[in-house]
Amino acid sequence: MSEVAAPAGATIAVASVPNLRDVGGWPTRDGRSVRRGLAYRSVALNHLADRDVGAVETLGLRTVYDLRTEAERTAGPDRPLDGVDQVIVDVLADSQDAAPAELAGLLVDPKQADKLLGGGRADALFAGAYREIVSLPSALAGYRELFTGLADAGRRPALYHCTIGKDRTGWATGALLSLLGVERELVTREYLLTNEQLVPALEPIFQRFEAAGGDREMLLPVLGVQASFLDASFQEMHDRFGTIEGYFADGLGIDADGQQALREAFVAESVRQEGCDDRGS
Repeated sequence: MSEVAAPAGATIAVASVPNLRDVGGWPTRDGRSVRRGLAYRSVALNHLADRDVGAVETLGLRTVYDLRTEAERTAGPDRPLDGVDQVIVDVLADSQDAAPAELAGLLVDPKQADKLLGGGRADALFAGAYREIVSLPSALAGYRELFTGLADAGRRPALYHCTIGKDRTGWATGALLSLLGVERELVTREYLLTNEQLVPALEPIFQRFEAAGGDREMLLPVLGVQASFLDASFQEMHDRFGTIEGYFADGLGIDADGQQALREAFVAESVRQEGCDDRGS
């Protein structure tokens, strides 16, 4: 009797790498599903503990794509994994604000956090950042490199991440699943899993912020996600490129053949096939 697959989006329990999950398992509009075992998303690997290296190695990774800025990488370089290529994809290199990348300092400074995020300013700040994730030249170049890499069987299985694996990583996953034919409602559901799989692991940060006199609710947009943020990216995508196919073609320079290559790699022919190990196909 075949083993029952975990639900789509189920967390992969690696204590020092929260928010780690397979991108596959989601159903597509045509009744098929996204293959598992090809692509994973997570937080950065700078805190990967010795005890957890083996668990990550079982994923069989060939490539890790680091979506962080140079400053983030310098402050917390990924732990290297034997036999795994590390590819730098600085999505926010052209940003003047880079809000998702530069808010770490606010986690220990409630007064500065209130100045920047209070009074509803957090929503506007992150909505703007999510629009930049779609339209910045560095973002277009970076996501092109990520998606063309994911289409290459020799680079899979692959893992991609930013710092806490929710914003730049969230759009990467949302765009990929949308291209593969996953309904928007399910794309958003996948995105919101970060609130379940990451936020509880960051409880010590909330506690330190409160101890310093801050309001934990202020950190939720920083450490968690909101559907409205992802909506801002999709709206920017529609405003600039019309459709997800237009985004890939006109924004990323991945033409119809390149898009089809991604679909052929990631979309299983049947439910039964989706449950198999298709890492190299």
